[in-house]
Amino acid sequence: MSRRSGILEFAVLGLLRESPMHGYELRKRLNTSLGVFRAFSYGTLYPCLKTLVTNGWLIEEPGSTHEDPLAAPLAGRRAKIVYRLTAEGKEHFEELLSQTGPDAYEDEHFAARFAFFGQTSRDVRMRVLEGRRSRLEERLEKMRASLVRTRERLDDYTLELQRHGMESVEREVRWLNELIESERAGRDLKGSGGPAQQDTTYGAPGGLPRAGETPRTDTPDDTAT
Repeated sequence: MSRRSGILEFAVLGLLRESPMHGYELRKRLNTSLGVFRAFSYGTLYPCLKTLVTNGWLIEEPGSTHEDPLAAPLAGRRAKIVYRLTAEGKEHFEELLSQTGPDAYEDEHFAARFAFFGQTSRDVRMRVLEGRRSRLEERLEKMRASLVRTRERLDDYTLELQRHGMESVEREVRWLNELIESERAGRDLKGSGGPAQQDTTYGAPGGLPRAGETPRTDTPDDTAT
């Protein structure tokens, strides 16, 4: 399983833990709540859903009699098939939530993990945040060393682009420092309206940028059509 498909499966399970959804609603939630998935298509989502059903983590149920005008032609069938998380799927998602390995710190996976911090225990959140910060500090050190080595060979525009990248990483490190401080102090982030709310509510960023730009905190439109 590729890293990209693994992230998608994680996000689908997380959203369906909230409530059952049909494919079009899932795609909309993935696009609006989890900006990292803005570019993916039904051709990516439906094979993922089929895999999760095959694994026993989801079940398909008949939905309303209205035909989904976008999903039906691409899925090759009529009606809204509703996907519901099984007990095994919930257990699998909770296992994924507890993981704090290096994949949790990478750009795309971190964005998805952060979007579900409201369902994640505080100690796991701390390990993921600290791991992400460490990863970005390593990246920042390499960027600074590279800039010192190549400064004399680069034109002004390339230098400015490198500075911009460094500033983006520095901003995310500062943001992570603030989050880590809040976690250590036992303070919760309130009122952000993330994809799920449990002991701590984190706003689902509208796609954390790869290089470390400050995450968006605008509230997505979660109304399904």
